[in-house]
Amino acid sequence: MASPTRTTAPAPFRSTAEIPVRPVIPAPATGDTVAGRIPLQHPAPAVPGDAYRPSAFAGEAVPFRVTAFREGHDSIGVHLRLVAPSGAESLHRLTPLGDGFDRWAVVVAPVAEGVWRFRFEAFGDDFGTWQHAAAIKIAAGVDVELMREAGALLLSRAATEKSRPAAERKRLEKAATTLRDASIDDADALALVNDAELAAVFADRPLQSLVTVGAERELLVERERAGVGAWYEFFPRSEGAERSADGTVRSGTFVTARDRLDGVAAMGFDVLYLPPIHPIGRAHRKGPNNTLTAGPADPGSPWAIGSEAGGHDAIHPDLGTLEDFRGFVAAASERGLEVALDLALQASPDHPWVTAHPEWFTTLPDGSIAYAENPPKKYQDIYPVNFDNDPAGIRAEVLRIVRHWIAQGVRIFRVDNPHTKPLQFWEWLIATIADETPGVVFLAEAFTRPAPMQALAMAGFQQSYSYFTWRNTKDEIEEFLTWVSQDTADFMRPNLFVNTPDILTEYLQYGGRPAYKIRAALAATAGASYGVYAGYELVENVARPGSEENLDNEKYEYKLRDWAGAEERGESLAPYLARLNEIRRAHPALRQLRNLSFHWSDDDAIVVFSKHLPASLSADGVADTVIVVVNVDAHSARETTVHLDTSVWGVRPGDDFEVEDLLTGAVWTWNDHNYVRLDAFVEPVHVLHVKERR
Repeated sequence: MASPTRTTAPAPFRSTAEIPVRPVIPAPATGDTVAGRIPLQHPAPAVPGDAYRPSAFAGEAVPFRVTAFREGHDSIGVHLRLVAPSGAESLHRLTPLGDGFDRWAVVVAPVAEGVWRFRFEAFGDDFGTWQHAAAIKIAAGVDVELMREAGALLLSRAATEKSRPAAERKRLEKAATTLRDASIDDADALALVNDAELAAVFADRPLQSLVTVGAERELLVERERAGVGAWYEFFPRSEGAERSADGTVRSGTFVTARDRLDGVAAMGFDVLYLPPIHPIGRAHRKGPNNTLTAGPADPGSPWAIGSEAGGHDAIHPDLGTLEDFRGFVAAASERGLEVALDLALQASPDHPWVTAHPEWFTTLPDGSIAYAENPPKKYQDIYPVNFDNDPAGIRAEVLRIVRHWIAQGVRIFRVDNPHTKPLQFWEWLIATIADETPGVVFLAEAFTRPAPMQALAMAGFQQSYSYFTWRNTKDEIEEFLTWVSQDTADFMRPNLFVNTPDILTEYLQYGGRPAYKIRAALAATAGASYGVYAGYELVENVARPGSEENLDNEKYEYKLRDWAGAEERGESLAPYLARLNEIRRAHPALRQLRNLSFHWSDDDAIVVFSKHLPASLSADGVADTVIVVVNVDAHSARETTVHLDTSVWGVRPGDDFEVEDLLTGAVWTWNDHNYVRLDAFVEPVHVLHVKERR
């Protein structure tokens, strides 16, 4: 009979500096003061104002930071005490950043989902203080006997601590005896002071005094898909649509759209986002290119939701039935794709809400209902919802709708224009759903001012659209990506969509195929989440005059595309997108957000950044480093020297290391200064894997 297998629970985190857990004995209170004996300030992760808790996704490498200092020159140390959702407690030693601002940090990757609790604990580092002074004085022959006796007292004190292993306590007593032994010369005593193994003992179990405990804080850790994913958007009505002899088009269905799932999965995407799939109103229906008149065969905008066939809980009859939709979701899941559904809280004039609940809309002085506007754009086919007349009724209805689609297998919602609805409504809805169905993800499509965009993220949205699409120059890219990866990363996760049905930037309009490769590579490597809208791989870049929208916008008509033919002719970027997603899956450093480090080049169009994940934070225990070099000038070849801070991934400046270009397969020996040439019309990007030195 086989012996029973012993199993242990997986660690709830991965850490760069975990040490044995010890109880804390705080310094005695000294009166009614804000500051503790050793001040602890500016703890992070944090949300500005502390009204909301910061968030992370499972496996995200989270920097825990705090400002800590004390009077004089004595050494201090700082610990992070973490409590997992299970109640398991861990202790982590912070290191000083050495930036002159008394900042301390440690990086931990929480793996277990749920609410984590953490606090910082500062203390007088008695061994560190003695070691620093003794190393200087004994070497200089100053106060040698005093320094040796002070060290012996300190080591003997540490040896009395019952929390230390017996072997360690015995070693400390021996070291104390050595310091007091007159037959041991000062050189040997100095060697003991500088003994790295002895210092490691006190790094794990420091000799503490004046212990100061910071306030307990919380960190919400959500499922990985809340922060990591490659998104693809398509209109199911276009997939399988057919043009008749008279020029009219028969809509695709959820059954015919299944045929496109293999192509999306083959490109390596994780999430398939569908625009609204509900009945579309007839009143004021928009025609091709947003014209005000629609023919009888024009399908209208999916965002003009509601007709006699139903509202937000119904399927457009042309797409099939609710059973067909569930089958589509299941087929997508079989291919590794999660379906994200659009949640657009607005109505066409034909929506059942307009008759049953006219109080849910804004009535103008002439008795008409106000339609949507985003000047200079007008949406006569859409009525915005007024949340003030019957907030309780609207809350109940929206909650019912979201629950309905969750019951059909949807766990991701892309929310249309959430910044035009009350913030408190979203805070309530997302919290309610999270309590009922943990793991549901909401993406905010909020191209708006920084304050409301960030407030939506603070209130609970797991992901946010961002300004990425309009950041195209080197300076713009560096400033923007620094902002989202550092300044707002504790609460806002950007999804770097490269285009949408509404956004076709001038950069894409005039940059051709090189621009499409550049933007896809930037988004896929710089962001933990990114997305593309169907047609990107075909370089659809003809805009409606005077706008940033595609000509013959799919919002207002069917789009019949020859996917297979484009690939056969070598015109499709599908293989390029597939390779980018393959690289993302193979390199965990690219699926992080906060680990982005910019480097330098001598050219104003060459962007250089790296992403590094230490072995201690990696799921497979292997370090991963990727360097990305991008020519953002889509119209020329650029050659320059790039300058790298190789210490970011642990290589000494000046040392050689080997890199492999993951796009071309080329292998080079690099160091901290390297010549590059990137031709926009050949390959405008290097994605370089730093190979481990043997």
